[in-house]
Formats: sequence, structure tokens, C-alpha cells
Amino acid sequence: MRAINIGLTDEQRQGVINLLNQDLADAYLLLVKTKKYHWDVVGPQFRSLHQLWEEHYQKLTLNIDALAERVRALGGYPVGTLEGFLKLATLKEHAGNVPTATGMVANLVDDHEQVIRNLRDHVDQSGEKFHDQGTADFLTGLLEQHEQIAWMLRSFIEGEAIDSDGRKPTAGAKTPVGV
Repeated sequence: MRAINIGLTDEQRQGVINLLNQDLADAYLLLVKTKKYHWDVVGPQFRSLHQLWEEHYQKLTLNIDALAERVRALGGYPVGTLEGFLKLATLKEHAGNVPTATGMVANLVDDHEQVIRNLRDHVDQSGEKFHDQGTADFLTGLLEQHEQIAWMLRSFIEGEAIDSDGRKPTAGAKTPVGV
């Protein structure tokens, strides 16, 4: 086998590969949960959530492939079994539980926020500890996608009143009629 000579030691590459495989496991578990909710959602929000989650799982599918290919580019092998995904993932299954539509959204917000926290740490480790700026940049792009998805999901369940300038109304202030 030909040695990989990309400016990273074997230890640096393996450290990054381990991070990427954890991110891959989380992404796969999140994909499964998003698909399940896409299939099971009911209620007045059915159509909007069904469509939104289809967009999300399509993005997740692309990200999963990109994560696996990044692992291969660094000379590693991506985790690729359900057992492996469950072993490495920081996210947890909610097997046997079909929550309400709002509960589904809340669960996915929690999961995306966990992924965001993990990715922030992995961006730092990739760049600072393992000196792999390419992977740090790659993970930053994934982080930004998860931030956008989490924001969209949070927006779906928040529903707080705000003034037209984006601030929360002060206590006791009356909301004008028609607003």
C-alpha cells in the first residue's frame, strides 16, 4: 500500500477520521429519525412538516456521503453498519415513541443542536489539535447547515410575539389591533 503524503501524520489523520466517523454516525441516526418523522407526522402541520423534513433528509443524505468520502480521502474507512453508527453516535434513538408533531420538531431541534455542539468541537480539534484545516473548513460548512435547520425547526415551535423591529414587546405593552 502506498503511503499517504498530504502533510499530516498518520496520527493526525486518524484523529480526524475518528471525529468524522462520529459525525457520520450522528448524521445517519439523524437521517433515520427525520425519515421516521416524515412518515409518521399527523395533524394540521402535516403538509408543511412532511415537505420540510423531506428537504432536510435530502441534505442529510448528501452530507453523509460527503462525510464518508472525506474519511476515504484521508485514508480511512467510514463506519457503515447500524451497529457501528449506534456505537459511535452521540444522538440517541427514541425507539417505540411516536410523539406529536410539535414533539417531533422539538426532538429534532435537540438533535441538530447536539450535532452543532459536536461540530464546533470537531472544527476546533481538526484545526488546532490535528492541523487539518481542510477538514475544519469542511465541518464548518456542515455546522452552518445544521444551524439553519435548527433555526427553521425552532421557528416552527416558538411563536413568540415580537415588535416590527424584531424586539420582544415590553411587559404590559398593548399590541395594536390587527397585528
